[in-house]
Amino acid sequence: MPHAGTLSIAHLHKQYEVKGQALPVLEDITLSIAPGEFVSIVGASGCGKSTLLRLVVGLEADYRGEIVLDGRRVVGTSLQRGIVFQEHRLFPWLTVEQNIRLALLNTPGSDADKQRNVQEHIALVGLSGFEQAYPHQLSGGMSQRVAIARALVTRPEILLLDEPFGALDALTRAYLQQELHRIWQAEGITMIIVTHDVEEAVYLGDRVVVMEPRPGRIRRIVPVGLPHPRDRAALPFAQVRDDVLKEFTGRLAELAEPPVRPEPVIDRLPPTFQFAV
Repeated sequence: MPHAGTLSIAHLHKQYEVKGQALPVLEDITLSIAPGEFVSIVGASGCGKSTLLRLVVGLEADYRGEIVLDGRRVVGTSLQRGIVFQEHRLFPWLTVEQNIRLALLNTPGSDADKQRNVQEHIALVGLSGFEQAYPHQLSGGMSQRVAIARALVTRPEILLLDEPFGALDALTRAYLQQELHRIWQAEGITMIIVTHDVEEAVYLGDRVVVMEPRPGRIRRIVPVGLPHPRDRAALPFAQVRDDVLKEFTGRLAELAEPPVRPEPVIDRLPPTFQFAV
């Protein structure tokens, strides 16, 4: 039996029907993720990153190929697989404590055990003292921390994060990246993050999966052989970041066409409108 958090994706294909025609979204995705590994997925918009996460979490089932977690094929949603979206999706009429506890509604255990579990996860994300606060009383970064706590409170074997910090300002984003890294090390569970931010991908990931679009395919997998915690200002960090970035800059160079020099406007004017020199 594989260790908890072992994910295997084999020859995954996904398409949508658009106006009666098949639109390929993912093509032949094969990826294995070890227990406790942190994997970052980067790629341009439209490469199927979020669709891949939705398939792994079980929100969509119409695909070809295999998605296997801990030796069992993924079918439907499960408490084994937690997900955090770009929007926190908290219920505005519930407090922080109530929003997190809602994830335990259909789980076994006594009320006392559930309450203790909720308090542990509030502390884990650094929100002790805000248990009775409502979402409108929290900052965007705090709301995302509540969403992370809600996803972790069921103790999933894998946590999926779909651009969780994309809507935040740069300082809050950097802080929450550090917090997510701390939580990952404390919990030791498998994590996958989808992001457009290459620096974020390198800071968090053991490996960076670079995808290309239309249809989404794995272009390259870049190992990040840097010790934790990582120093963004260090030369080795910059070298890995630049190695990932060149996958995008190189692709743009391939697609670029030589600029066409426009005909001078003055030459196209009628003779009566020519300027005197």
